[in-house]
Amino acid sequence: MGAEHHYLNAVEAYDEGDAEKAYEEAYKAVQIDPEHVDAWQLCAETSLPQKGEKPTMMQAAKSLAAVRKVITIDPNRTAMWMLGGRLLTDELGLLSEGLQWWQDLRNHLPDEVTPLVEQASLLADMGHYLEAKYRLDAIIEDNLDGGPSQIAKIHQLRNQVIAAANLQPSEHFKPWEKHHNGWGAIELKMGKGPVSESFLFLITTVPVLMFVVYFSNQFSGEGWGAFCLTSIVIFGTVLVGMRFAKKMFHNINRPAFNLLRAMNFEANTGYCVIHTDIRTSPLYMFIMQRKPEAWQERMLKIIESNTSLPKNWKPSFPDFDAHLDEIGFIEEENEEGFEPFEEE
Repeated sequence: MGAEHHYLNAVEAYDEGDAEKAYEEAYKAVQIDPEHVDAWQLCAETSLPQKGEKPTMMQAAKSLAAVRKVITIDPNRTAMWMLGGRLLTDELGLLSEGLQWWQDLRNHLPDEVTPLVEQASLLADMGHYLEAKYRLDAIIEDNLDGGPSQIAKIHQLRNQVIAAANLQPSEHFKPWEKHHNGWGAIELKMGKGPVSESFLFLITTVPVLMFVVYFSNQFSGEGWGAFCLTSIVIFGTVLVGMRFAKKMFHNINRPAFNLLRAMNFEANTGYCVIHTDIRTSPLYMFIMQRKPEAWQERMLKIIESNTSLPKNWKPSFPDFDAHLDEIGFIEEENEEGFEPFEEE
């Protein structure tokens, strides 16, 4: 029985909702023909839960291995680049590998904006705001175009980077620095979970809205004009209240965001930097419970290994100029058959 026959059996099983049989048949196909890219893609897709559930670490790793095979054979498969990036960073927490993953795509397609957006997002999450800014600047310098959601994400990232630039460098929490002031702030707030933005809006803005509504007749009188004026005041109060609540949310919960960064650092590097007292705190458990299952499994293995951070450890990044040739020009790539990175 040939590879194509097994592949067609896999497609039939997949259409019938039998992902396990689909994987078995697709895997038989690639064993016979290791270059059967469609069978490898089906292996990647059927390795994951099919009903929106989060994958286990083993499922994510198996799917990622198949994705790498697909990209090696046919680097123009958009869906596989996106799936691989999500598995590396969102499910497994391998942020540095995610940076290299998107750089590999940029090397293949230097005129595509998606790698730069994803790299900037990862760098900002890691606390490397200057490097994130350089990635965003490259989008403008190279005159790259993106879809509506990408433009919105770029705008959000730029605001985040600008806000970080207004802080002193010492205020940027670096989990690899044992004596950073951020650890003390985490210890002070680790006894409870973060405060929600909706709760802050509720306690700061809703009382003002109630005051406006209750006294609207006395302040503005009656009639259509008074109604319009009151509506404008309410609308303005809500907008101001939302911005105020968001700002308070980030300021009050900065220790929680710092702890999240420390946890992401451990998942990314495999080194333990969080003190035992913090690791057993309600704040740590709050964040841990909201992480994907595969991420939690990796973190438990990292904690069990208890590997200390090397003394002179420093962050490293991919060669962000690897897509350029020796004299600084973008290398030409064959983009035939490539599907654009647009939102679904």
